[in-house]
Amino acid sequence: MDLNFLIKGIIIGFSIAAPVGPIGILCIRRTIANGKASGLISGLGAATADGFYGTVAAYGLVGISNLLVGQQFWFRLIGGIFLLYLGIKIFTVKSGDKNSVTSRSKGLWGDYFSTFILTITNPVTILSFVAIFAGLGLGASANNHASAATMVVGVILGSILWWIILTEIVGFLKSRFNLQSTKIINKISGIIILIFAILAFASLIKT
Repeated sequence: MDLNFLIKGIIIGFSIAAPVGPIGILCIRRTIANGKASGLISGLGAATADGFYGTVAAYGLVGISNLLVGQQFWFRLIGGIFLLYLGIKIFTVKSGDKNSVTSRSKGLWGDYFSTFILTITNPVTILSFVAIFAGLGLGASANNHASAATMVVGVILGSILWWIILTEIVGFLKSRFNLQSTKIINKISGIIILIFAILAFASLIKT
């Protein structure tokens, strides 16, 4: 395993995951509401999608990349609808309402797949990976399958590292929140995610 490619992949995965967007807001809110496991599993869903796009960029799969970018209208539409649904659901949830929470097993699977879908339907993600790989001259890794695979592993590890750090920090601060503050966080999180939904729909006009 080429340590150089692994380190570069970790840096790329971390840097793409770190900016706080709808996924970050979801992970923060879920960590506060449901615990660190929920927040971390949500992050792993995003990390899986990052790994997929990292594979496309690392192996230079131009055809797949062009196909994904070419269908960005539908991706943004699906992503926008899903964000709208999540935003309304979070904004209207009643803190402490046992009936509003699914079983932990089903809830964790839902946490995972929701962030996976949101990340995989964001065309900006693939564009970010392609731009970074090209800018760093890493496209040549496609000629060496071992190097490309190492790079993808690094991307996934870097993304996971960020979600671990985020959930640990939020989990540490969780004890400071009471029922009232949790309600406020739900409202704020719901509004922010709804704003991202509106921005996703607005971007459809430009495509």
